[in-house]
Amino acid sequence: MKNRLLLLILAFTVKLASAQTLPPDSPSYKRFPSIPPFTILQSDSTNLTKDQLKHHQPTLIMYFSPDCDHCKHQWADMEKNMKELKKYQIVMVTYQPFNEMVDFYNEHKIAEYSNIKMGRDIKFFMPPFYKIKSLPFQALYDKKGELITTFEGNVDVSKVLAAFTKRD
Repeated sequence: MKNRLLLLILAFTVKLASAQTLPPDSPSYKRFPSIPPFTILQSDSTNLTKDQLKHHQPTLIMYFSPDCDHCKHQWADMEKNMKELKKYQIVMVTYQPFNEMVDFYNEHKIAEYSNIKMGRDIKFFMPPFYKIKSLPFQALYDKKGELITTFEGNVDVSKVLAAFTKRD
């Protein structure tokens, strides 16, 4: 019995010693790999927070700018593939002025997609949290709210769907 207990303690100690720790300067999203505690201002002037998202549903957070050509191309690709993206909740977030976001929301008829929420990052929370360097930026989370992966710049929707499917 003593030998088993000693072996168990030794195995646990080795496991702890070998665990990888992230450096303190690594991005927050890597140190805290769950959906961040954001607040965005939606087009109807209500706030949306992490707590209001649907639970147990994979989530894509897309940081974009309404006047960014890459972001427009990304949206066009997503719109073409909305049938496949329908089972994921999508949160589109921008830092641009509220009226530009509302214009994009109306022009692209975002309200027609029940799985999409859009809002303005009024606290400028996401760029430092994700250390965003280029747009569009996408963070994918599984149905438990745990990070799957991130993408910077345009990415084919098939890669997004493959990343979600791997985790399902």
